[in-house]
Amino acid sequence: MVTRQLPRPVEIFELMKFKAPELNGKKRRLDGALTIADLRRIAQRRTPKAAFDYTDGAAEGELSLARARQAFEDIEFHPSVLRPAENVDTSTTILGGPSALPFGIAPTGFTRLMQTEGETAGASAAAAAGIPFTLSTLGTTSIEGVRQANPHGRNWFQLYVMRQREISYDLVRRAGEAGFDTLMFTVDTPIAGARLRDKRNGFSIPPQLTLGTIVNAIPRPWWWIDFLTTPKLEFASLTDTGGTVGDLLNAAMDPTISFDDLEVIRSMWPGKIVVKGVQNVEDSVRLIDAGVDGIILSNHGGRQLDRAPIPFHLLPQVVREVGKDATVMIDTGIMNGADIVASVALGAKFTLIGRAYLYGLMAGGRAGVDRAIQILRSEIERTMALLGVASLAELEPGHVTQLARLVPLGQSAPSAASV
Repeated sequence: MVTRQLPRPVEIFELMKFKAPELNGKKRRLDGALTIADLRRIAQRRTPKAAFDYTDGAAEGELSLARARQAFEDIEFHPSVLRPAENVDTSTTILGGPSALPFGIAPTGFTRLMQTEGETAGASAAAAAGIPFTLSTLGTTSIEGVRQANPHGRNWFQLYVMRQREISYDLVRRAGEAGFDTLMFTVDTPIAGARLRDKRNGFSIPPQLTLGTIVNAIPRPWWWIDFLTTPKLEFASLTDTGGTVGDLLNAAMDPTISFDDLEVIRSMWPGKIVVKGVQNVEDSVRLIDAGVDGIILSNHGGRQLDRAPIPFHLLPQVVREVGKDATVMIDTGIMNGADIVASVALGAKFTLIGRAYLYGLMAGGRAGVDRAIQILRSEIERTMALLGVASLAELEPGHVTQLARLVPLGQSAPSAASV
């Protein structure tokens, strides 16, 4: 029989600890974000619909993006037991330089429209974390401005080859002079994809005000205050910025881009050059054989060709064909540190995050980007420790099985041994 007694006050205080309230609203909401999905929800509350949808959305029916994310969920990890991994090392060497984590920040366009700190927040957070930052040709901070925000870290530049070639050539020269060490030659954007959310929202540069946008802005005055009281958007390349995003892309991009352009840019660029937007095995082999320093398997975050190949599904096939020593990187759909671990296990030398970083930016500026990196870092470390690996080099294909959901007609699902 249980004996009961009245508790003594001193015992109550020994068993219960009261947490001091956090008075800083930004810190409180960011501390409460435990996943990138949490940051996304905060970002959606704090950002006008048109700007949030530009980040969150993809092309047409958004199938490419949904499938890419589903592919990361459709995996099974295979941990090893009784293998101590007390001190997990997440550092790596990529494209001739160090990175404290197996991911960097991907290039994103119009970033200061998401939150006024824009690329400055991303570059400075990357510097603090010891990872590379990539500036987009359509970024809203200049090459020199990013260099100022990240003077001692690794800066990469993503290049679109434009109809007016001299604009692209000048950007290459400026990035080289600013000490950027890697150039991303982007090949998946000959024309703009049909980003229907942007069309429905009337998203343009500068923003177009309608009754709907005004009503949507009322509960988000901080965004408009920031937008209207900070310096005018400064683009890395464009001087004519009127129209929708699709209009800007179609005016600037050139559908005639070819291997000849790649050779011209290679002859101008003093650092490493990687090709971004590769979407099949044959092109991967051809580019590696041509001597580029690396390739990025990407369907542009699902923002160009809908129903495009899933980069994570392509990864094992490409690595088998180009060899494990080739530098194969991957983006699109990464929302968790486990996605990054799985990619490295299947042969990726590095990964890039876009939306995950932007959700943090919209949720809390520089502090939000720091939080996004911190979340991914902890997920990577925890996943590796639970797998029983202490370094990225210990990850191997046997740690991951890709589960089949989309199987081409006439083919059976691949066996675990084949993936």
